[in-house]
Amino acid sequence: MGDSTTSTTAAGQAPRPQETKKATVAPTRWADLEDEAPEESSASSTSEAKAALELDVENLAIDENKKINKFLDEPEDSNIKAVTSGDTPYTSAFTFEELKLSPELLKGLYVEMKFEKPSKIQAISLPMILNPPFMDLIAQAHNGSGKTTCFTLGMLSRVDPNIKAPQALCICPTRELAIQNLEVLGKMGKYTGITSECAIPMDSTNHIPINKRPPVTAQVVIGTPGTIKKWMSAKKLSVIHVKILVFDEADHMLAEDGFKDDSLRIMRDIERMSSHCQVLLFSATFNETVKNFVSKIVKRDHNQLFVKKEELSLESVKQYKVNVPDELSKVMVIKERIFEFGERLGQTIIFVRTRNSASTLHKSLVELGYDVTTIQGALKQEDRDKIVKEFKDGLTQVLISTDLLARGFDQQQVNLVINYDLPVKHDNRTEPDCEVYLHRIGRAGRFGRKDNNFIFDSIQRLFGEGFRFIL
Repeated sequence: MGDSTTSTTAAGQAPRPQETKKATVAPTRWADLEDEAPEESSASSTSEAKAALELDVENLAIDENKKINKFLDEPEDSNIKAVTSGDTPYTSAFTFEELKLSPELLKGLYVEMKFEKPSKIQAISLPMILNPPFMDLIAQAHNGSGKTTCFTLGMLSRVDPNIKAPQALCICPTRELAIQNLEVLGKMGKYTGITSECAIPMDSTNHIPINKRPPVTAQVVIGTPGTIKKWMSAKKLSVIHVKILVFDEADHMLAEDGFKDDSLRIMRDIERMSSHCQVLLFSATFNETVKNFVSKIVKRDHNQLFVKKEELSLESVKQYKVNVPDELSKVMVIKERIFEFGERLGQTIIFVRTRNSASTLHKSLVELGYDVTTIQGALKQEDRDKIVKEFKDGLTQVLISTDLLARGFDQQQVNLVINYDLPVKHDNRTEPDCEVYLHRIGRAGRFGRKDNNFIFDSIQRLFGEGFRFIL
C-alpha cells in the first residue's frame, strides 16, 4: 500500500459542561490503562453518557506543517526476523540502486512514487525477491510499512516485455484492494510499458459474459480469487508463462474462513504449468495455524520474515479506550467530542461489525446533520467503487465501513480510526479477533505516521485481560 509521513499528537484540555462529572476515561493510551471499578451509584445511562462525552480530542489533530519523512529502519520501529534457506547470501539494500533495477523502474519509484530509500521490510525482502534462485517468501511486517512496494517491484522486475501474456499474478481478498494495488503498479511501472489488467467482478454496466471475453494478454493480472479462477477455468487466463504469484493479505486468503479453496486451486494449476513459479505471501498478521499451513504449501526451501506478535501494534498509532454504556452514547461521543473537531482531525474511518450496524450508524449521523458515506459488501460494485473514489479524492471526510476495508486499504489523509464495534471471531462471537483489530488500526499510521485510534466500550469488560495482552 502507499506510503505516508509522520507527525506528532498531543492531548490538551477542552471546555467541559458544568453539569458533567469527572470523565470516566481520559485520553490516555488504552493499553496502559487499568480497569475502572464499576460505579455503585444509581446514576442513569444518561449520566454515564455525559461522562464519556468529556473525552478530550481537540488537540489530536495532525499538524501538516510538522510532518517529517520517516522510514521504518530503526529496530525499535520494526524488529523483523529473517529465516533463510539454501546457501544464497542476502544483503539488505539501503538504496534502490543496489537492487540493480531497470532505469524505468527507478524513475517510477522516484518520480511517480516519490520514494527516497527502501523501508526496512523493503530493504530486507527485495534482495530475496529479486535475485536468483527466486525462492518463495512468507513475509510479515507492520501495516503501512511498504509491503505493497515489495511484491509490486517483484512482479514488474520479472516480466519479459517481449512476451504478451500473463507473467505475474497478484491475488487479493477484495475488489477495493485489487483496484488499489493495480493503481500502485500503474504508477510504479509507468515508464516500463508493462501491461496490466484487473480481474474483479464487473458491475452491471460493464459486465461481459465469460464466453465473449477475449483471452487475457496483459502481462500482470491483479484480482480476486473467484474471478481469477473463473477466467482460468474458462481458458481466458493462461498461466503457462506465469513466473511469480503473489498473495496479498495471505493469512486471510489461506485461512479456513477466507478464500482458501480458490487460492489453493490457483496455486496447483500454476504449479502444473510452471514448476519454477515464485510464490510470495505477504500480510501484517500470520497466526500460528496459518503460518504452519503456508509453510507446507510453499516449496521446502523458502525464506521467511516475521515480526513478534507483541510487536505488531503500531507505536505511531495512539490507542484510546472510551467506556460507553449503550449505542446512543457511542453516537453522542462521536457527535459531541470527535466531530466537533472534525476538520482538524482529517479523514476518519469508523469500523463496525455488521452491515446492519453500518446502516443504523449512518442513519443516526445523517439525522444529526453530518455528511458521511458507508461501504459494505451488499452494495453494488459500481456504488462501492464510487464511494471509495470519493473518499480517496477527499470529497468525503467520514467513511463508515464493515471489515471490507480493514485490510490493505490505504488513504494517507486518514488520521483517525474509530472501532465503533470491536471485531470478533466468525466462529466464536465472544472471542476477539486480534488480527482484524491490528488491520483496522493499520488504516492509520501509514508508513510511521502518527495517528489516532478510538475503541468504544471497555475491551476488558467484553473480553477479559487476554485481548489487552496481545497489543
